Amino acid sequence: MLNPEELTHMADEPQERITQATKDADRAAAEAEHGAPQVPTAAEAEAADRHGEVSPETEEHYEEMVEKGANAKGEGRLP
Repeated sequence: MLNPEELTHMADEPQERITQATKDADRAAAEAEHGAPQVPTAAEAEAADRHGEVSPETEEHYEEMVEKGANAKGEGRLP
């Protein structure tokens, strides 16, 4: 267990100033579009070509997992 006397408090630390450049970068990151690209990269396409066709069993399992994930309620919920 932690000894309360050993804990440091944020108020005890010297305060740092956030620069305008940091604020601008944070704002740009927050406003940027997020998510995976819709088009695979050249390396991803080559890897898929090397792998070949997906088995029907794998395809069925993938679809089942996508559906389960889409219908899951709450973080970390188990079926």
